[in-house]
Amino acid sequence: MTSRDFHRPAQFGGREFEAFQGGDDPAVMHRVAHESAAALLARVRQDPTPEILDRLVAFTDSHGIDALAELWAGATPHSLPGALWRIYLTRAVIRANPDDITYLFERGVRELSTIDPVVVGAPAPASPEEIVELADTILRGVFDGDFGLALDRGASFCRIAAAGATSVADDVDVVEPDRSSEFTRRGLRFSELAADLSACAGLWRDGSLT
Repeated sequence: MTSRDFHRPAQFGGREFEAFQGGDDPAVMHRVAHESAAALLARVRQDPTPEILDRLVAFTDSHGIDALAELWAGATPHSLPGALWRIYLTRAVIRANPDDITYLFERGVRELSTIDPVVVGAPAPASPEEIVELADTILRGVFDGDFGLALDRGASFCRIAAAGATSVADDVDVVEPDRSSEFTRRGLRFSELAADLSACAGLWRDGSLT
């Protein structure tokens, strides 16, 4: 199936992001977040066996996103745990509603005249199954590939989805203002994710992402 087969998304707004919360003690969580992120990345990149990579990519499928939220959601956005959290969060949002996200992605591709569709590397048009697979590939690249490129691909995906959400918001602004507001908020969250991931990619290349 492609986005042409989808009806316009009607009930999935901007609240999926708010479903994922972090821990309560900023000082403790800061230390734990940075130590765990650095240790995990170093360990896996030293020995990126397929079995370990598969478990990491599918970790939240078995254990839920809340376990990672407790570790990393409270980290500063432009940090190693902040980057890892945003990549996992993007994947979780995609998997929660692949049809809707694919619709927004396809709308965004049509709206943008940037290099983002090339950077993200999705087929055109993309099916929900292909978008889910893309999310897995981007996450896998964090641990077994060019870390900066994986973050760039995640950022490009979020920019495209943001453009799609904004386009839908404009379409329904007059007739369904509440629904338009939901998509506007959703687009803003995707835009924020894109900006943070791009910043983290730059810091990684400078050797200052910690």
